[in-house]
Amino acid sequence: MTGSTRRPLLFLDVDGPLIPFGGATPYPVYGRAADAGGNPLLARLDPRHGPRLAALPCEAVWATTWLDDANAYVAPLLGLPPLAVVDWPGPSGDEEPDVRAGLHWKTRALVAWAGGRPFAWVDDEIGAADRAWVAAHHPGPALLHRVDPRTGLTDADYAVLDAWLRQAL
Repeated sequence: MTGSTRRPLLFLDVDGPLIPFGGATPYPVYGRAADAGGNPLLARLDPRHGPRLAALPCEAVWATTWLDDANAYVAPLLGLPPLAVVDWPGPSGDEEPDVRAGLHWKTRALVAWAGGRPFAWVDDEIGAADRAWVAAHHPGPALLHRVDPRTGLTDADYAVLDAWLRQAL
């Protein structure tokens, strides 16, 4: 997942894509909360995501409010090395108009972080406003892939990501 700067980026959210939530369905449990830094949500983290993410032709980057805690708690449970982490900027004057327009608070920061490189963004809160803003403000290819937070990443999601990332190489 690391390597040349020519590889596309994969901005990866944790809650929703990797840790499913919402709905009334009981979630599978893959470990005890005590083995997961004491956070009971981490027991929902399917360790099979690690090898699948590692096999994608990209440079993965945590794009989550977990910040570096994703490296401390999530990456080890998935068998992943530490990944780069998007450091979210503080509130700005753009935030309120963005929210009114339906733009996710992460969108501007991810486009800036990508710096024109191709990227895929995996999140459960991506919408039409984000896609339109990225299309208008990012010069490179971008895939904004919304994941159902009730299921997290599925085989179908990995197939879409793999195909897109290979095409973006």
